[in-house]
Amino acid sequence: MAKVTVRYWAAAKAAAGVAEEPHDADTLADALGAVRAQHPGELVRVLQRCSFLVDGDPVGTRGHETVRLTEGGTVEVLPPFAGG
Repeated sequence: MAKVTVRYWAAAKAAAGVAEEPHDADTLADALGAVRAQHPGELVRVLQRCSFLVDGDPVGTRGHETVRLTEGGTVEVLPPFAGG
């Protein structure tokens, strides 16, 4: 499994209670499953509205189980942003 850093922004950061944390995961789905297990409260609800970047690339509509993670990589958790 790859060791990755999951970084939380805005409402996701508030719900997680941390700005970032390490996880071991092969895919984005695995990483998000670990995040949900570690933070079973509000963050689970926030994740439903989030978009994700993996090593700076948008995940978009790809299935999370198809998005492979690399050793030392980064997953950015981005809730919808307000403003204009």
